[in-house]
Amino acid sequence: MTSTSMPQPTLPAQPQQAPEEDVVLGVDTHKDVHVAAVITILRALLAHQEFPATATGYRQLLAWAHSFGALGRAGVECTGSYGAALARFLSRENIQVVEVNQPDRAMRRKRGKTDAVDAEAAARAVLSGRADVMPKTGEGPAADMRVLRLAKESAVKARTQAKSQLKAVARSRSRAAGDTLQTHQRGTNRQARRPTRRRRRGRVHIQQLTAEAKELARRVTTAVRRCHPQLLDIVGVGPDSASALLIAAGDNPERLASEASFAALCGVSPVERSSGKTQRRRLNRGGHRQANSALYRIVVTRLRRDARTCLYLERRTKQGMSKREIIRCLKRYVAREIYREIQPASTLTASTSTA
Repeated sequence: MTSTSMPQPTLPAQPQQAPEEDVVLGVDTHKDVHVAAVITILRALLAHQEFPATATGYRQLLAWAHSFGALGRAGVECTGSYGAALARFLSRENIQVVEVNQPDRAMRRKRGKTDAVDAEAAARAVLSGRADVMPKTGEGPAADMRVLRLAKESAVKARTQAKSQLKAVARSRSRAAGDTLQTHQRGTNRQARRPTRRRRRGRVHIQQLTAEAKELARRVTTAVRRCHPQLLDIVGVGPDSASALLIAAGDNPERLASEASFAALCGVSPVERSSGKTQRRRLNRGGHRQANSALYRIVVTRLRRDARTCLYLERRTKQGMSKREIIRCLKRYVAREIYREIQPASTLTASTSTA
């Protein structure tokens, strides 16, 4: 008997797809120069090089990184300051920029501290997933509010200094006038006229700074009402607190994966300090301190005016919690409420369906 073999099905030929990513870029940013390092997806260091922190330098850096293979991601340090311009440039070139804040301490202990080591550590942090935060865009209403708040704070600080100087002049005038009066009346009148003119000029300067601060505060309020007016409807939230929280979230709040990440950004997520039978959490001293201060002001206002918050305080106090611990809990609740208001509806829907 002759055996007939069954025909074997042939699979259609699959097109060979090139890998989406061959290398990962890491950049240690500085004021005048940036140091870049390129590693493979198998964690092998290929090269590192220094580039000027200019538009031409950014183009040279990107071309240099592309010469090693397909580039998809880049870890950049200080995306809110020295690395802001580079992060925007890479994003426009369709490179996924990941914010790297803390260096790899283990690598520093082994290899020391150099810019090349920090750049390599930034790339490895992206590849390992230790760094996964998308940076702020730096272009939009939140960035404009940041400039307005900085200008307002500068005007308030200058006004405070001018008031202190005016008080010092007034005190020195009164002492000088008293001493001169005992010796010569004509000298007293001459010494008295000069500080009066100085005080007049000081008052005018203070009035100008006050007007400037009020105008900047008005513009901050207008900016908040234009982009997120619903925040001002929340109990205890004023324009100053709302602007601080919006600045912390940035113009792309969808980069925050959950309300827990926003709480960590504001420094109100509890940090575990448990050991053995002791189970406790301590204060989080990290995060955006101005946003943390804004949450504190909101909670303090609610403790004075909001009946529901007062009932919560009373109930928690009976359970043995201190007022400081209760305020920490309330700040966490307020952060959750703020997050739901500033997030796009599509992001909230996606996070709900995932949960």
